[in-house]
Amino acid sequence: MNAENQKLNQELTEALQKLLVKNYDAEKGFIKAMQEIEHTALKGFMQRQAAKRNQFATELDKELHALNARPEDEGSLAADLHRFWIDVKSIVSKDDISSVLEECLRGEKMSAEEYENALESDKFPQHLRTVINNQLSQIYHTIEDLQQLDDIAKLR
Repeated sequence: MNAENQKLNQELTEALQKLLVKNYDAEKGFIKAMQEIEHTALKGFMQRQAAKRNQFATELDKELHALNARPEDEGSLAADLHRFWIDVKSIVSKDDISSVLEECLRGEKMSAEEYENALESDKFPQHLRTVINNQLSQIYHTIEDLQQLDDIAKLR
């Protein structure tokens, strides 16, 4: 592999690693939110979102293996702090579904931004661009769902 291809491979790997870690973080965040909410339908929603993020991570893991890279296997410190914040908010505002939904929404907006930043680069071959765009599209749908759920929760 020549130096230019090696550099491109490294850039692709780094970008995919960031997205992979973001998905680990999101999955754990949805699991945490699921644990904090008593509402059965919302628990199911959070569980489906966690499963979706696990699926995203699996897809990115596969792409990293195709690049002969060793995928990261855990989330970030920033996400640990975000989940701690969900803990604190749920203690302070027990049974305040809106607070938990707002934190999930904030996390999803951060994920969307990470994906958008990754897509600004021309380094992704078309098949990877398609995978990332598909995942971003689903994140946008989750953001819309969370906004609607939060609006409903605030009416309670």
